[in-house]
Amino acid sequence: MTQLFFSDYDVSEALPPLVIFGAGGLGREVLVLLQQLNEAQPTWLLRGFYDDHAPDTPTVGGLPYLGTAADLNATTEPLAVAVAVGSSASRAAVVARLTSVQLIFPSIVHPAVALGPGQRISLGAGCIIQQGCILTCDISLGRFVLLNLGCTVGHDAELADFCSLMPHANVSGAARLGRGVYLGTNATVIQGVQVGENTVVGAGAVVVRDLPANVTAVGVPAKPM
Repeated sequence: MTQLFFSDYDVSEALPPLVIFGAGGLGREVLVLLQQLNEAQPTWLLRGFYDDHAPDTPTVGGLPYLGTAADLNATTEPLAVAVAVGSSASRAAVVARLTSVQLIFPSIVHPAVALGPGQRISLGAGCIIQQGCILTCDISLGRFVLLNLGCTVGHDAELADFCSLMPHANVSGAARLGRGVYLGTNATVIQGVQVGENTVVGAGAVVVRDLPANVTAVGVPAKPM
């Protein structure tokens, strides 16, 4: 894993190109995030959107629709990609299809989110952390983790690859989320609890004890359906 969210590009020269995969609502929100990042410090040259399902219009949020995953794999230049797909399983499937060696997946963090060296926060490739998120210290995020608006992650928490936290989800200290866990809006995982891989926690649910893999849990306290 790499520390913080800085890409391998030297942005002191020409800005590196970046595209967004996912032309839906989350893709447009990620475009706003990238625009706010560029306003704080010019970082990316935003090229446009890719999606396997063409949008109804030729542009999305003012940027052109450029094609499908197959078109993106055909690129002949180094190209950064933000994978803006909300579902954990769908995001993993998209990443598995993006096989070109020319593609890189930087982590993208809103400029108002504090991630300093003293916090000892580790991010894998391709993470997206939206505005209003709070991460404290000694936290590990795997590859392609999504933290939507206003999420919190406490000390010593571990979120494995492809975890997805919807707006205002909360992960308390020393909690462990397995690969592909999805927390709905306002869901909470209390301190020290483990959630098995690919488990979905419904909106507003409160996880107070360990959950197994591959279940959907709802309620207060959260119980598998």
